[in-house]
Order: sequence, then structure tokens, then C-alpha cells
Amino acid sequence: MDRNTFTGLFLIMIVLAGSFYFFKPSEAEMKKENERIAADSIKKATANSTATPAAATVAAIPAVDSAALKGPFGGNIAGTVQTSVLENENLKLTLTNKGGKILSAEVKGQKTYAGKPVILFDGDQNKFGLNLNIGGKIVSTNDLYFTASKNGNSINMRANYSGDKYIEYVYDLKPNSNKVGFNINLNGLNQVIQNNTITLNWEATLLEQEKSGKKEQEHSAPYYKYADENPNHLSVAKDEKEELKEGKIEWFSFKQHFFSAVLIPTVPFDKGDLEVKVSTQLGQIKWYGANMQLTFNQLAAQNYSMEFYFGTNKFSTLKAQGHELEKQVDMGYWPLKYINRFIVLPVFNFLEGFGWRYGLIILVLTILLKVAMSPLTYKSYLSMAKMRILKPEMDEIKAKVGDDNPTLLQQEYLKLYKQVGVNPLGGCLPMLLQLPFVMAFFFFFPNLFELRGESFLWMKDLSTYDDFIKFGVDIPILGNHLSLMCILMTISTLIYTYFNNQISGATGQMKYIGYIMPIIFLGVLNSYPSGLNYYYFLANMLTFAQQFMIKSMVDDEKIHRTLQENKTKPVAEKKKSRFSAKLEDYMRQQQQAQIQQKKNK
Repeated sequence: MDRNTFTGLFLIMIVLAGSFYFFKPSEAEMKKENERIAADSIKKATANSTATPAAATVAAIPAVDSAALKGPFGGNIAGTVQTSVLENENLKLTLTNKGGKILSAEVKGQKTYAGKPVILFDGDQNKFGLNLNIGGKIVSTNDLYFTASKNGNSINMRANYSGDKYIEYVYDLKPNSNKVGFNINLNGLNQVIQNNTITLNWEATLLEQEKSGKKEQEHSAPYYKYADENPNHLSVAKDEKEELKEGKIEWFSFKQHFFSAVLIPTVPFDKGDLEVKVSTQLGQIKWYGANMQLTFNQLAAQNYSMEFYFGTNKFSTLKAQGHELEKQVDMGYWPLKYINRFIVLPVFNFLEGFGWRYGLIILVLTILLKVAMSPLTYKSYLSMAKMRILKPEMDEIKAKVGDDNPTLLQQEYLKLYKQVGVNPLGGCLPMLLQLPFVMAFFFFFPNLFELRGESFLWMKDLSTYDDFIKFGVDIPILGNHLSLMCILMTISTLIYTYFNNQISGATGQMKYIGYIMPIIFLGVLNSYPSGLNYYYFLANMLTFAQQFMIKSMVDDEKIHRTLQENKTKPVAEKKKSRFSAKLEDYMRQQQQAQIQQKKNK
């Protein structure tokens, strides 16, 4: 320790010792404080003995400065925590008089992966209320003790400023509904609230509901929607805070994988901000925070009308709520989301109407898709068969031209294709047309609420992975388990690749690339829903069956004769496409450059 550091620490110790000596309370003050603590203890014991079951006492706040009790909402700064319940067939809401807020929201009829009730948020770490500028100081209603009164399906929470000046929250829950009516009434506060805006603050820690907390985090983010625009969201992967632009904010939501908490104002918010933080606490997914600006018109009686939605992210359920809430369900990027929304989802819902198990629905859905795509599959197979039959002639051309002039070799190949009437891309184009459907399911199944908790064969939940083999420790790439359905999907892909190479006659690097990709996907898809891997497995097996059927219909000798006959026919002059013209021009330039390079040597 150097001399300056020692001197600094010595001076700090002197200051601390002096403050303890000069600011210690007198004997009279200590006696008065002990008497107050004793009186509070007696009061608390009396309150506990007389508490009714409908209003459970949770805790009493510490002593409050007497000056604060005489300030704004002085009569509501101190109190005891009491709870009330609003309940219908879909929701169970626990409200607390501390802040006059919803303390916890339970979605009835739903269970977590561990078998417990689905509670979206719970506990004192969740905040909700208004931040008011009164006398130059910010007063948060989240810290006030409201007086609760229940009337049927409604609960009123009121905090009195003084006399007939008060804040009132009204919560209304209709039967068979996931929406909660919420009204804010400010009465007589136009004389005390400064500025023309009020901030609505909502903070919540969303609790883990699914088997994989990591995957649940990847599908959870705050969403928001401007009027006349599509919904948008913050990052799903990292902490982020976003200032929402001034305008009409139609709604915002605290969305997690399969459940959402949404706040929809009758009059859109002027502006605000949203924030998300990834939680590292066990049992928690993410922390969300929102601050929305409400216009305060300095009226004697000011009202703000809103609605909460607490419920599932089932597409049809969200759509029934209006305001395009269903667009929170991630259906993929363009054009994948249109394929999922207007083709795949309607077919899935139609099949669901038969009351089948979801494993059977996925099977029938895959069969229908394969039947619809069978013409493209046939054309792809036929084109690859032609390329395979031409392989000996292409090898002869390669032997004559050699490997020294790849441009000339490609030109000779193109001449051969033109003579026999073969399109070298004929096998790729049909596969490319099918690719958007294959990729669309990559988003469809992981975000499909209907699969949640549904079992099939050994798979206990089609919305998450089946950990058939548990390692007990994390292994790089694979994680702590191995999915049996993912293994079957990988094996079926390898078999499909093998027979596909036989059909196309692929050699060299192209032959082995097809075997590498399934191994990579084993690591990628091992933690994805078993329903997705089940679909890919079925798709591989059905494609494999299709190829066997097509193979029995295709005569290689007949194709060979047709190709040879085409050589004898005159090639009709056709207008070249822009792509073909540019390709030939590029090859010609490359050939001239190679010739010039040889001359310069």
C-alpha cells in the first residue's frame, strides 16, 4: 500500500468515527423510538388476529417520516398488504392493494412442463402504476396503499389525495374472457398534477413455463404496434431498450413463447419506451419494462380506458382479440409467413377438426403436401435421370478437353445439353420451388401452440425435444440429451441422400457434401421440437417412397434413345435469354483470357 492510499483510508476512518459520535441519537430520542416500535408491534398483532380470510395480511411497511404522511397521498403511504381475487373460467387474477395492481396472473386450464399452473408473473418485483409530478416530485402509485372494494366481477382500487381528490383503478373481468377491462379515473387532481403528461409504468419478470428455458428465451420478446403498421418487437437474444417514436402506439405486450400479457389502450399512447433484459435467475425467462406517456388534459375528471389480455399465443385465440395480436406468432420471414398463414395453417386447422391426435395430423399434412408437390418431384427425378445417363458422354468430353481449360469444358458440356435437349438446372429448379415449404415448417411447428403438451408415441410433448437419451452433462453442440426423433430424421436424410446420389450420378465433393449436412442438422435440430423432427422424418420417408414409385415408371433405356434421337434433329433457333447470353459471353471472355495468358508465358 503506497503512502497516498494509506493517508486517504486514514482520513475516511476519521470522518466515519466523527459522524457516529456527532450524529448519534440522544437518550430521549432513543426512548421515544422504542416506545413507537412497541406500539407498532401491538398494532400489528391486533391486525393479524382480526384479519379476514378474504384479505390476507402479507407484510407491514417500516416506519414512515411524519413529514411524508402530511404530503401528497399521505394517508396512503403506510398500510398493510391485502389481496383480492378476480376469477372466471379462463383467468385467476390476484390483486394487491399495494399499488392497486395485479399481483399475479394465472391462465387456467394450462400447465407448465413441470405440471404446475401457468402463472405469467408473480411477486413484489413486478411493478405497475402511474408516475405523477406533484409539487416537483415524482409520486409512484406503485408505492401507495389503495383501498379495495369488490363489486361482482369488478374490483375498485382507490387512493385518496385529500377530500374528493383521488386516483381510482377499476378492474373488470367478464365471464369466459381472457381480457380484463382496466380504467384509470383521476378526480380533482388537475390542481395538483404538474405537466401535461403522465407516465404509465409496467415492469414484470416472466416466469419459465416450458421444458427448455433457453428455447423459451429465444421465442420471447416485448412486442408493440403502431396504428396502421404491422407489429414489431425488440431483440429475442440480448438486452435492449428502444424509444418508441411519437405517434399512435396501439398496444404493447410482454410476450413469451406460448403466452402473452398485452395492454391495449382505447386511445393509443402518444409515445413511450420498451426494455428487455435476459434473466439469469433459475425459473425466470426475461424482465420486461415499459413506460408509456398518457396525455393529461388538466380536466377535473380525467379517464383512461384500457384492456389487458392474459392468455395463450394460439393463433386463432389471438386473432379473435383483434388489433392483429396474432402477428406476435412468428410464422417466419417473407414469403414463409404467407405460406404458413394462408396455406399450412388453414389445412392444419381443417385436419384438427376431425379430432385426430396431432401425430396423425402431422402425418396427413405431410402426405397432402407431398401429393401436391409430386409433379415437381417427378420433373426433378426425370431431369436427374437424364444427367445420369449423359454421364458417360460427359466423361468422354472431359477426357478430350482435359482439366486445364475449365471454360472450354463447360462450353462443350453446354453444346451437349443443347444437342440432346437437356436443361442442366432441371433437377434443381423443382427442388428450389419446394424449398420454401420445407423452410416454412421450420417456423410453423416451433411456434404452434396446439402441439404444446400433446404426446405421440414416446414423445411426451410435440412442442419440445424428446430427450430419449440423457447425458447428465452438457456436450458441445448436442447439449445434455439426444433426441430419438432427431436421430431418426438424420438417418432418413442420410438414406435419402444416398439414393439421390444414385439417381443423379453425383461424384467428387458434391457426393460427400450431401452426407455432411445431415450430421450438422443433427446438432442444430437436437433441441428443436420433436414435432418438427417428426415432420422432416416423414417428409424424407415419403420422398423416398415417391422416388421408388417414379423409378418403376421411368425407363432409362427409353430416355437414352430419346436423347440420342434428339442429336439427329435440327436445333431450332431460339431467342436466347438474357441469362444465357451473359453466360456464353462470360465463358467466351474467360476462354480468350486463358489463351492470352498462355501466349504471354
